[in-house]
Amino acid sequence: MSLCFAILVTGQPYSDQSSKTALQFCKAIIEREHRIYRVFFFNDGVHCANKFITPPQDEKSIPSQWQAFQQEHELDLVVCVSSALRRGVIDQKEAERYNVSGHNMASGFNIGGLGQWVDACMHADRVIRFGN
Repeated sequence: MSLCFAILVTGQPYSDQSSKTALQFCKAIIEREHRIYRVFFFNDGVHCANKFITPPQDEKSIPSQWQAFQQEHELDLVVCVSSALRRGVIDQKEAERYNVSGHNMASGFNIGGLGQWVDACMHADRVIRFGN
């Protein structure tokens, strides 16, 4: 039986293991032929969408890993707009809206609201949270 998952990521990519563990869990879901309805990045989890995060050369870029996974599996990666704006993560549309001179949201991620998280919870068989 195939299950559908909604994933919530709330931890920073390099402050704790939650975003990396979430990514590994998502890969395991796909390998077992289950579905991911949506991955929602909330609170500090929005940093996973910051294309300017550059780890040391001996570490893999977690945002880049999420991007590659999204492209390979055409996942819906949604970043909470309120959390993102508070933490300086912004897409081109929001940058124009707030008259900000640049944007730093990585491709493959989309800005959204909590309504999209509620929608994901309603459509999923399982809801899993990674982070505090």
